[in-house]
Amino acid sequence: MSFVHDAGGTRYVFPDLKAVMACASPQRSGDELAGVAAQSAAERVAARRVLADIPLKRFLQDTLVPYEADEVTRLILDGHDPAAHRPIAQITVGEFRDWLLDPAVTASELTSVAPGLTPEMVAAVSKLMRNQELITVAAKCRVTTAFRTTLGLPGRLGSRLQPNHPTDDPAGIAAVILDGLLYGIGDAVIGINPAADSVDGTVELLRMLDDIRLRLDLPAQSCVLTHVTNAIKAIERGAPTDLVFQSVAGTEGANRGFGVDLALLQEAREAALSLGRGEVGDNVLYFETGQGSALSAGAHHGVDQQTLEVRAYAVARAFKPLIVNTVVGFIGPEYLYDAKQIIRAGLEDHACGKLLGLPMGCDVCYTNHAEADADDMDVLMNLLSVAGVTFLIGVPGADDVMLNYQSLSFHDILSLRHQLNLRPAPEFDAWLSRLGMLDDAGRIPPRLRSDEPVRRLETILKAAA
Repeated sequence: MSFVHDAGGTRYVFPDLKAVMACASPQRSGDELAGVAAQSAAERVAARRVLADIPLKRFLQDTLVPYEADEVTRLILDGHDPAAHRPIAQITVGEFRDWLLDPAVTASELTSVAPGLTPEMVAAVSKLMRNQELITVAAKCRVTTAFRTTLGLPGRLGSRLQPNHPTDDPAGIAAVILDGLLYGIGDAVIGINPAADSVDGTVELLRMLDDIRLRLDLPAQSCVLTHVTNAIKAIERGAPTDLVFQSVAGTEGANRGFGVDLALLQEAREAALSLGRGEVGDNVLYFETGQGSALSAGAHHGVDQQTLEVRAYAVARAFKPLIVNTVVGFIGPEYLYDAKQIIRAGLEDHACGKLLGLPMGCDVCYTNHAEADADDMDVLMNLLSVAGVTFLIGVPGADDVMLNYQSLSFHDILSLRHQLNLRPAPEFDAWLSRLGMLDDAGRIPPRLRSDEPVRRLETILKAAA
């Protein structure tokens, strides 16, 4: 069934729902590369007018990626909760936008309706929203998860400490961990992207991280961002594994490109749960996503990249992760060309993930060949923090020397906490207080009143390295 919109003497014809969704998306280079983008701003507006009048229930009947050919589509439709969907079952996409923005609609209502939302419904409504509206909706959503720290609570901003090293040198990694902890970074996770992706290397790094945790009595979870199959083998070898990591995408074919399927992700979750290492909760998975991954794998089915990104959140939601983050500018300008597209994508990803019930974070980042710079990342990190982002990623000096891209620095995240009156996770906050690292207002001061915490941490981390 085609969709038609007449405006100003011009007739716009969209052959199917997939085309309406793609043409309604804000301009981005990935959709242009895929040949699915609107050909003009006028066509984009026409597609949004059409989309606003489409009933939400249409997305349960008209699949963008075929049910028979894709296990992600089957996961979405087979797991749909009709009871949760009932309050919004009779409204259109445009009316859904109005409902979400209604100040009378509470966080608890958004939580209760989340199991009744499909990613296509959420992607559709986001295409009708301005950036400020995405921020408003995301800020209302509350998603709480826990392992050794509790994430997503009001008034909190979590952080991932990313101590990557070009050669996985233990002393270099320990030095970055010390730097990050002194800025109060690491309450969401201390997560290493290994330079050598092997089971032996993974086990060695996991043991080092756990030794540091035990020596410091640190309430935090660690993760080595190796492939999920390596993590399962490491668990079988008895490695002290807190979180299992995996990149995921929104189609079966794209996930196959990552070397995973839903059964493997379930196996990984069960393996991590079997260790019983969580202290305040049992969310044991860490997922990363990014717009453009399905297109880069040649598995996009002609669907726009933002809708496919939100479908990846349905994959993540099925496995109850501790954290999920979009590495928003990491895939490159082929998919998000400039700062305007990166900022918009970051706000879309965060709001859509939160609406689906996920603990969304963001790697506020860009590659050096994108039309973006650190000033643009300053804008995005502030917008996401106002929107209630669960966590942000920090690297030394905002420059990851192993992955060769630009992210946020430790002091960027600390400055956000100061200016917006946000705190780390409560368990981590209490640990900082016990070490004497907080001032009278409960904040990490620019200068510690005593160098005792620094010397204590240095001694412990040198021993661990």
